[in-house]
Amino acid sequence: MGIIVLGTVALDSVKTPYGVRKHMLGGSAVHFAMAARLFSEVNLVAVVGSNFPRKHIDFLRKKGINLSALTQVPGKTFQWEGQYQGDLNTASTLHTELGVLIQFKPKLTPAQTGIKHVFLANVDPDIQQGLLSQMRSPRLVALDSMNYWIAQKRRALLRILKKVDIYVANDQEARSLAGEYNLIKAARSLYSLGPRIILIKKGEHGALFYSDKFIFLLPAYPIDKVIDPTGAGDTFAGGFMGYLAKAGRLNAATLKMAVAYGTIAASFNVEDFGSRRTARLTMGDLEKRLIKFKKFLLF
Repeated sequence: MGIIVLGTVALDSVKTPYGVRKHMLGGSAVHFAMAARLFSEVNLVAVVGSNFPRKHIDFLRKKGINLSALTQVPGKTFQWEGQYQGDLNTASTLHTELGVLIQFKPKLTPAQTGIKHVFLANVDPDIQQGLLSQMRSPRLVALDSMNYWIAQKRRALLRILKKVDIYVANDQEARSLAGEYNLIKAARSLYSLGPRIILIKKGEHGALFYSDKFIFLLPAYPIDKVIDPTGAGDTFAGGFMGYLAKAGRLNAATLKMAVAYGTIAASFNVEDFGSRRTARLTMGDLEKRLIKFKKFLLF
């Protein structure tokens, strides 16, 4: 049955020192799917408006993404416009248009409600809850969020955190929700909210894995030319969850390897605008870079 991902399918406009791109196919669910598809079937749950290009739907289908729960309704597709400067670690949001996302209520097929691996990507916590309430005994549920929901819908976010296994956040989000600057203290505080695993993304500085069983740190794969970091965190999550779905078990070895695959997938994402690089990504690409990564880490 694979993985189910709830998130956004968007039209992104991005400006970086390497150029400007308008209305690219983007969104958290898309970036997640580009990595996760290499390991397992991906069932994408999202909404788009009447202005969403047909070519993007055709593209996703050609990549093997199950679009049974992708809804198209009258109105405008979610759009995001951002700009990266300096070290490209943080985007300045220039414009956001929620469009049809405001009224979105996810609806699954009967078969999809039985999928065991669920990723709730960055959307309104109430929408995440609406999806989770339809699932029948999922084996592993992971959730991502962002500072906007932490500030605007904190109570709803805290409620759903009690129902998930893994909380994925970047370092700023983790500090904001936990009220702790030190990331180990922040992870410990977030763990007390319900999830049994905390995964903190640190951009170019890698990732921190925290559970009551062990703590695991992994640096990012070194890239000498970062073109566009948009979606790197979602791509990381796609590699991470994709590997776990394929492995079919949860132990220290599979969790560490999942973090490694997520890290490698994210390193490809930043090498081109939008999902252009990950759309061409193969399992062979991941494996070759993983071998190099292991050599970098030996001392």
